[in-house]
Amino acid sequence: MKLSQLLTAPNQLTLLRMIFLPFIIINLLGNHHVAALLLFVLAGLSDGLDGLLARTLKQQTQLGQYLDPIADKLLMSTMFLVLSIVHKIPWKYTIVVFSRDISILAVSAVLYAIAGLRDFRPSIFGKANTAAQVAAVFFVLLYDMEPVRWVWITRVVLLRAVFYFTIISAIHYVFLVQRRLRAASHASAQVPIPIKRVI
Repeated sequence: MKLSQLLTAPNQLTLLRMIFLPFIIINLLGNHHVAALLLFVLAGLSDGLDGLLARTLKQQTQLGQYLDPIADKLLMSTMFLVLSIVHKIPWKYTIVVFSRDISILAVSAVLYAIAGLRDFRPSIFGKANTAAQVAAVFFVLLYDMEPVRWVWITRVVLLRAVFYFTIISAIHYVFLVQRRLRAASHASAQVPIPIKRVI
């Protein structure tokens, strides 16, 4: 890995998102709801901005392809875990989110080690799941500041969306990985075997 990949603007934003995480948790556990919400919003904005910068500046790197989903999963899984510990999110949602993320990371590591598979781009369902998670956490945090009915209803709807999108995206990921493995094996089969000359 070249140091230049780490120093690109999109990857720096991704690292910044990871740095935000402990400060969000500290403020959340200290009941500083406004600070926790603002930091979480900044982290969420950096998630969209790093992808936009990567495309605009043509700074899409292999490191960013791995680092961005890891940062997303670390942020969201930790937020769900802490919010369940402080009784803001029911445990069933956190267990589903954690199970999917750990499974995907484990499978990705195994496929990389065994088959050399490097294509781990998120599917449309995975992106929808991430968006639902971000929105759900936002409204969970907002409800602590504005405990009104419409915020509570939105919070409940989004948490249910997270539950279903997590299951759907996990199933879709299995089919997606199978397709990418078949494509990789087909591509390797097309590579001609060099014939040694016999002198």
